[in-house]
Amino acid sequence: MSPAEEYGAPLADMRRLVAHWKDGYDWRKHEARLNEQLPQFTRDIDVEGFGSLNIHYIHKRSEVANAIPLLFVHGCNKIIPLLIQASPDHPSFHVVVPSLPGYGFSTAPTKKGFSLSQYAETCHKLMLALGYNEYVTQGGDWGYLITRRIARWHTNFPLGAPPKKGSGPILPLAPHISYTEKDKAVQRGYFAIQSTRPQTLGYGLTDSPVGLLGWIYEKLVAWTDAYPWTDDEVLTWISIYWFSRAGPTAASRIYYEVTQEDSNLLYSTEPTTIPLGFSHFPKELVIPPKKWIREPNLVFEVDHDSGGHFAAYEKPDLLVGDLRKMFGKGSRAFGVVPNKNGYA
Repeated sequence: MSPAEEYGAPLADMRRLVAHWKDGYDWRKHEARLNEQLPQFTRDIDVEGFGSLNIHYIHKRSEVANAIPLLFVHGCNKIIPLLIQASPDHPSFHVVVPSLPGYGFSTAPTKKGFSLSQYAETCHKLMLALGYNEYVTQGGDWGYLITRRIARWHTNFPLGAPPKKGSGPILPLAPHISYTEKDKAVQRGYFAIQSTRPQTLGYGLTDSPVGLLGWIYEKLVAWTDAYPWTDDEVLTWISIYWFSRAGPTAASRIYYEVTQEDSNLLYSTEPTTIPLGFSHFPKELVIPPKKWIREPNLVFEVDHDSGGHFAAYEKPDLLVGDLRKMFGKGSRAFGVVPNKNGYA
């Protein structure tokens, strides 16, 4: 990290990006490309106690009739063409990528208390509405927590609880095993303000596109593994937040609501018997000791030597390869969706 980056988004970068945004960047060109590449839809989903939300989603079906239905949360346009590829050598997927309520082009809840269970309910009901009564999931970031409550599960953002006092032979090491100070600083920084005062932050993000750019750009750079961002890539990400239906503030509310429900939720586990897979990337925000995330139903795990938080965008080939292996022939998760093994 350079001295300029230690303070956050460097001034020189911001000046360059703002100048390009004003005088060079063509949102309409990128909007048209996204619309051409991605089949997008909206659908009203009733969420118990919160009424109907209009949910935006991408739905791309494979040409393979028995492709595996996949709910992908924390996804992007780069990964979808790879997931639907037909082959006799690996499984193919029917892919559904929702914009979570309050994000992108989905509407936002208008009542307090819309927390993890409601996001999971929204995603599950969307899959049912599309005819996918059984399906698998992949999730990073909030998608890790949301998909954990739903279906057969793969994540590139595994978290876990520290061992409890008295929990077997690890006890003497327990005081010395924790997330790194860098991990804690990340969580206590942006996460702290979004989980306690999202409204206050929201005034600045909503009033100033430059403020929104600085807030998100810094994370795109810091949370990836030396990914070579182009200015157009960055500005397309920011534009989607700026043009979102609920406004850029709405996406911060999930931090507040989930933390209000359970302040330790990020570092807790939910026992499950469904097949589980982990992909570990070295520049992920939080990397817990593997002893903390061991589950008896863990059927797939891999360590990569590069990649960060936005694995689906930064390392789509690696993440797709992991999903193919987890749900492919020879894996304990093969055939987990009846009559849908994904092979051409």
